[in-house]
This record gives sequence, C-alpha cells and structure tokens, in this order.
Amino acid sequence: MRSVKAERKPSRRSRNKAPRRSTTGTRIPADRFSFGKRKKRSANPVFRLVEATKAHLALRRPMLIMTLSRLLAAAVAGLFIGGFVGRAISGTERTFHMMIADAGFGISAVHISGNGHTPAQSIIAAIGFEPGEPIFGADAKGAQLRLESLPWVAHAEVRRRYPDDMSVQIVEKRPFALWQAPDGSVNLVDRSGSVIIKNHGLAPFAKLPVLVGEGAARHGAELVATVARHRAIAARVKAMEFVSNRRWNLDLGDGVVVQLPEKNWKPQLDALEYLIVDKGVLERDIGQIDLRSPDNYIFILRSGQQQEQKPVRGKAA
Repeated sequence: MRSVKAERKPSRRSRNKAPRRSTTGTRIPADRFSFGKRKKRSANPVFRLVEATKAHLALRRPMLIMTLSRLLAAAVAGLFIGGFVGRAISGTERTFHMMIADAGFGISAVHISGNGHTPAQSIIAAIGFEPGEPIFGADAKGAQLRLESLPWVAHAEVRRRYPDDMSVQIVEKRPFALWQAPDGSVNLVDRSGSVIIKNHGLAPFAKLPVLVGEGAARHGAELVATVARHRAIAARVKAMEFVSNRRWNLDLGDGVVVQLPEKNWKPQLDALEYLIVDKGVLERDIGQIDLRSPDNYIFILRSGQQQEQKPVRGKAA
C-alpha cells in the first residue's frame, strides 16, 4: 500500500509574495560610495614618474628632501651674495637704458635759471645727470635735495622736459646781514639766520648790517628792519650786539654804546632818534646812553660822570 503525500497548495498570501533576492552573491561597486568626481590617473608616463618620485621621497626620504632644500637655498643665497644676480640685473638695466637713449629719450641738455651766486659747474655736479642718460631714469627728487644743500640755494625745482631736456630752476638765499659769531668768525646770513658763506668772500657785502653775539643772527631781523626806519640811527650804527641772548646794544661808533631794554624797545629807538636829531646828544662827550628804563635816561660821559634826564612825551628832554 503506497502512501501518498498530499501536495500543499500555495496559499494566497504566499502566492502573491515576490521571491527574496540574495544580497550576498553580488558586490556593490565601490564607485557608489565615493563623493564627488573620481580622480583619474594621468596616462602621461612623465607625469606618473614625477608623481611616483614625489611619493617615494616624501614617504621614505624626508631627510633627503630637507638636505636638498637647504642646498638649494644656499645656492640661491650664494648667487645674491656673490653679486651674480645684481650684475645680471645691472646689465639688463644698462641694455634697456641704451635702447631708450637710442630711441631719442637720452638727456642732451640741462637748462639752468635763477642762479646768481651759484656757479653752473656746481649745479651740474650736484644734479648728477650725465649726457645720454635716459630721461626716464633721471632722479629729479634726489637732484633737488642735493641742490638745496648748496650754500646759496634756498629752493630748487628739477623737471623733465620731454623728450631729452632737463630744467633746473634755482631760488637763491638773499644776503641779509653779517654775523660775528662767539668764536670770532664772520658769516654772511639770510633773514632767518641761516649761514650762507663763512669767513671768506665777504667784501661785496660790507655795507650790510652787522650782528654780534650768540643768537643775534636768529633774532636780529626785527631790530634791523626797525633801525632802518630811523635814518639818523641807521646812518651811525656800526653793529648791533645781542647781550646775554636777551637784549640789544647799539654800537654807534667812536665808542658810543646805546643800551636798549629787553622788551618794549621800539619806543626807545624813537627817543634815541629825537636825542640825536633834535638834541645833538652825540655832539657831547658821551660814551654810553642807557635807555633801559622808560622813566629815566642815563648818559655816561667819557670822563665817567653820569647825567640823568627824564623823558618828555615819550622822548628825551
């Protein structure tokens, strides 16, 4: 008797269910897990050789890399220290300048104006421009500074006039007075007290006012201008001495000295003008006139006798 196994019919639930696929049989490509674009290896053999060499040295020869870097730095420093780089640059600049000059931009003339006491040779030497030098490379600012260091030059202006001319305009200092310094030297000075020339070539300026003493050159401009407005004083004054760096004495010649106050000395000059013109005070045997007090003028005779006078209406009686 044969046993018969009844076949189980698939149920409706299993009939509609899709078969499960195995996840172990197939590998998902690695490309799916990379972010961005994959870097493709170059097919260039030279590039691949360089890349392989870099990787080999970076990973296996760090000391070699450091040594080679130091050798390269030492070689570059040697080129600079030895002047090879500088000479190469200078040679290039010279070649470029020659090309510029050949193109018509080389300096062919320097026009100088405004110099009366400064020789043209001194100006040419100071600016330092050479014939044929490219006009673009001319150092106008440096030339101006060198010119203004010359004794007579107060201001200088240097300009390029294309294509091949340089213009130099000079403003010279104006002689103002002769200054006798504490060391005994006699100097020609301008109004600000700046020394123009010292101890030589002063004969053409002998008629200028004479200032004596430390600080006299810097502080004498106002006194010189005020004295010039008093004709009788200006005709007689020989020198103006700055005493103790604070007040003035006037040397009227023949040993006559007028002492002015430290402050408010302008009215005293009016009084002195009156004494000379109206009172004939210089016709007396006077050696010193002391005007330092506004209330009492003192006259010291050559004999040593002292006389006093009171001012009247701001002048001397």
